[in-house]
Amino acid sequence: MRKTLLFILIAVFIFSCKKSDDESVPDITGAKNLTIFCVNDQHGQINNFSKIKYIVDAEKQHTSVIVACGGDIFSGNPVVDFYDGKGYPMIDAMNLAGFDISVVGNHEYDYGEVVLKDRMEQAGFVWVCANVDMENTGVPEPYEYYTLSTDSLRVTFLGLVETNGKDNGTIPSTHPFRVQNFTFERPENVVAQYANVKEQENADLYIALTHLGHDGYGGNLCDFQLAEQFPYFDLIIGGHSHAEVNTTVNGIPIFQSGSYLNKLGKIELKVKDKEVVDINFKLIDLNNYPDYDAGLKAIIDQYNETMALVLDEVIGYSHQDHQKYQVGCFYTDALRERLDVDVTFQNSGGVRSGLNEGDITIREIYEFDPFNNSAIIYEMSVSDIKAFLKGSAAGFYYSGVQIQQVDNSVEIRDLSNNIIPNTTILLLGINDYIP
Repeated sequence: MRKTLLFILIAVFIFSCKKSDDESVPDITGAKNLTIFCVNDQHGQINNFSKIKYIVDAEKQHTSVIVACGGDIFSGNPVVDFYDGKGYPMIDAMNLAGFDISVVGNHEYDYGEVVLKDRMEQAGFVWVCANVDMENTGVPEPYEYYTLSTDSLRVTFLGLVETNGKDNGTIPSTHPFRVQNFTFERPENVVAQYANVKEQENADLYIALTHLGHDGYGGNLCDFQLAEQFPYFDLIIGGHSHAEVNTTVNGIPIFQSGSYLNKLGKIELKVKDKEVVDINFKLIDLNNYPDYDAGLKAIIDQYNETMALVLDEVIGYSHQDHQKYQVGCFYTDALRERLDVDVTFQNSGGVRSGLNEGDITIREIYEFDPFNNSAIIYEMSVSDIKAFLKGSAAGFYYSGVQIQQVDNSVEIRDLSNNIIPNTTILLLGINDYIP
C-alpha cells in the first residue's frame, strides 16, 4: 500500500511539474525566424566590415536577415574623416557589407551640410530619424520610420537621436555651426505620435533604432526611459553610449553593441502573430573572428594604403606613453603657445585618445583630435571665466592658469600660485565647439 501511494504521489508530482514547464515555454509552432545584425558608434572604423559581410552573407543562406546601425558612423578615423570625399569609405563599406538601415547619429553632422547631403545620397541603405527636420538644408530628409520587408516579415524601425548638445538649445552633440539650418525636437516630445505605427504599417515587429544612449541622466530620454515611458516597441536597438547592452526594461529587450566596430550584435528572433516568442542576443568579437569577405577586404585595404601615404608621415617623437588626460594638457599648452594667449581651454570630449611612446605621426594627431574644429580668441574677465566654468556641463583641459574649487566657488591662480583678481582681463583661446 505504501509503495502504491508513493508511486501515485511521484506520478502526480512529475505530471504537475511537466504542466508547469509547458505553461512557461511559449508556443513557437509556426513562428518565423529573423536575424538582425547591429552595430553602433563605429566612428570611422572600417577594417572589420569585411568580416561583417562574411557573417551576414552566411546567415542569409538559411534565414531572413536585416542589418541595422545605431548611428555615429563618422569622426574618429582619419582614413575616413580626411579622405577626398569625407566619410565616403564608411558609406562604401556599409553599402558593400549589406546594411539595410541606420539612424542619423549626432556625429553624422560633423562634416557639415554639403558633405552630409552627398553621403546620405550615396548610401544604399535607409536613414531614419523622427526628431529632425532637414527641409531648409538640401540634405535628403530621413524617414521618421520605415518598414523593411523580409521574405516573411514586415519590420518597422523608428529613428531617434539625442538633443543634448547645447545647454540652452535643442541640437545633438555636434558643432552648433554645422546644424544651424536643421530643426530638432526633443525625442520625448515626438515619440507619442508614433504609438500606433505598428498597426498602421501592419508590421510584425516595431523597433526603436535610437542614438540616445542606454541610460538617462539629468532628465534626458535614453533607451531605458524610452521603454518605461513609451512601451510601444518590441525591442530597442541603441547607440551613443558606446556600451555593450543586453537587458530588458518594462518587458522590452534593449541591445547595444559597444563601439568602434569591435563587436557585431546578433539578435535571433522567432516571431508569431506579430509577437516575439523567442529572442537571443550575442556579441561576435570581430577582432578575433577569422573569416572575411576577400573582395571587401581588398577595397578597405586600398583605402588604408592610399591614406597611409599622408597619415603615416612622422612629425615628432614622444619619449613616453601619454594617457588621454596628458594629451589634453599637451594640447592646451600647444594651443596657448600657437595662439599667443594667456589661457586656453579644450573640452575633454574633444580629446579622443592617448599618445604612444615613439614616433608621432599625422595619423595620431587626427586620432586624438578628429573633429577639425577651429580656435577662437576672447578677451574675458576672470569673473566671466568663472561664470563660464560654472555654467558649462563639459569638463575641460586647460593651460596658463591653475583652477581650484573651494567650497562652492572657483579660484583662478596664475602659474606662480597667486590668486588672479576677478577684474583682471585675460586673453582666452578656446575650441570653437565649446561656446
